[in-house]
Amino acid sequence: MSEKEKNDETSTRMIILSPSASISSSELVQKLHLLSLPLTIKSTCYGALIHGNTEDVREAIEKIRSIDPANIFTKERGFPPGDPRRCRGHRGAAREGYHQLEKEFKLLGHVSEALERPAEVTVKKKGKVPVEEFRMIAEEIKKSEENVED
Repeated sequence: MSEKEKNDETSTRMIILSPSASISSSELVQKLHLLSLPLTIKSTCYGALIHGNTEDVREAIEKIRSIDPANIFTKERGFPPGDPRRCRGHRGAAREGYHQLEKEFKLLGHVSEALERPAEVTVKKKGKVPVEEFRMIAEEIKKSEENVED
């Protein structure tokens, strides 16, 4: 791949702020503009969307994440801002993947906390339930169902 082809590669990334991030979406967008990189920057409800040369996007991500590494997350997006295949202005509804992002956003507080205060965790592998214990549980459930029906 030639140097020109490498420079022509573009990428689009979503920058997502966790609920406990030290900056707001508007501050994030302002800081992105202050980097003076040739990027398309779009403010979003979750943070920002940036599009441009892959190297410029990487540089912007590194600098922005250094502000609050445990609370600023990024995710690749397959389409640039305003792309009619994904833009809700053209589609008239939430774009595909928005509801997934909404679910992920709800978990970011826990991820941030784990990054800020890592703890060693051991997981015990669960074994099989002994037949007698299973039989007792099944009988208890059956009795409780019979009591409800009465």
